[in-house]
Amino acid sequence: MRTGTFARAVAVSGAVLLAATACGGGSDSDDAAASDSDSGTKQVNIYGTDGNMGNALGADFTEQGALAGMKGTTPLTELAGDFTDRLLEINPDLQDYNYAGESYDAVIITALAAQAAGTNQATTFGPYVNGITVGGDACTDFAGCLAIINAAGNVDYDGITGPLSFTDAGEPAQASFGILQFGEDNAIDPADNQYVIAGDEANATTDEGPAYAPAGATGAPLVIGTLLPETGNLAFLGPPEVAGVQLAINDINAAGGVLGQPVQLVTGDSGDASTDTATQTVDRLLQSGVNAIIGAASSGVSLTVIDTITGAGVLEFSPANTSDQFTTYNDQGLYFRTAPPDTLQARALADLIGQDGNNTIGILATNDPYGTGLSENTVNNLVSDGLSEDNIQAITYDPQAANFDSEIQRMVDFNPDAIVVIGFEESSRIIQGLNAQGIGPQR
Repeated sequence: MRTGTFARAVAVSGAVLLAATACGGGSDSDDAAASDSDSGTKQVNIYGTDGNMGNALGADFTEQGALAGMKGTTPLTELAGDFTDRLLEINPDLQDYNYAGESYDAVIITALAAQAAGTNQATTFGPYVNGITVGGDACTDFAGCLAIINAAGNVDYDGITGPLSFTDAGEPAQASFGILQFGEDNAIDPADNQYVIAGDEANATTDEGPAYAPAGATGAPLVIGTLLPETGNLAFLGPPEVAGVQLAINDINAAGGVLGQPVQLVTGDSGDASTDTATQTVDRLLQSGVNAIIGAASSGVSLTVIDTITGAGVLEFSPANTSDQFTTYNDQGLYFRTAPPDTLQARALADLIGQDGNNTIGILATNDPYGTGLSENTVNNLVSDGLSEDNIQAITYDPQAANFDSEIQRMVDFNPDAIVVIGFEESSRIIQGLNAQGIGPQR
């Protein structure tokens, strides 16, 4: 039974609500509560995050409406139609576009940094990366930015995913998040997406980096490798990320390349943290002479290879790592990401949960740096918003477990208003278990 209204003023936080949809909350909450009272059941709102808020999750459910009403957050910008059309030319089978823009921007920023530095050596062009996103003359594509560099100007790249505006740690100071919701067909309709902004561009670096090399600098070709999930529990993220990288390479080379040479691409699979696929791929990429690696998508995977990559003097640029561990990681100045840290997503998620009027919150989080970090930051935000710690139960689970019966039963016993599932492909089995207990999206 709810004992009060948990709400907060969005203006107090760093998240600015542009619009939101309802999932048993908002204006429909009174009707839902009345219906629950009549039926003897309780309305439970289900939320996901970027690891499971994709149409790949819906493919695991055959019963109509099994995911209906489940919603959640993911780093996402309202992508322009011409960009998504060009992605579909690369891969006509794309189901969604999660992290495609971030992948594209990671490649463009890397290329611009190398051109500005006048070299393909990451230890030299790494210090230029942050400055490419702040100060100087604004530009929105590689060709326009290259023209500024060749005219002895200073670049401020505003990319597909927004102004970027990196902090000193090499990550966005502010980011856009999509509020996504599954419909009766167990799919997410991009036309229904809403967007919020979290963070503050004022926190961006004031260091615009070293002086640029002479305009028109030429040199050895820039070689970029990919460490993206073709297999494993994030494989659903692979196609849009790979398409984003390829589209960026195409655009760069169409504009004349970097250092007077076409950018070269060497692709590779990251797998997931349960395998050594990433380690093998990184070894192969380093032997191939790459200057920068785009990836990994998984924070857990990046943590297994970041020391090898940066220790070799190669730049690592992730389009999807969100763990806040990377903000202070000793990366020798060679790790960057276009994905926002989970401190920002947690703010957007906590706002969403609060606006829906939930007073008791259960969290089921995969036991890895992504799951535990996002869970902890979300709890901290909920508590700072005025929710008692006694009204929150956060549980971690082993994503490789045979089943999640124990964790689901603990949620049944806790009887929360809302359940947040922070996980990957195993989320479908968790949600199926919640549905079977009458506390999932399907009620």
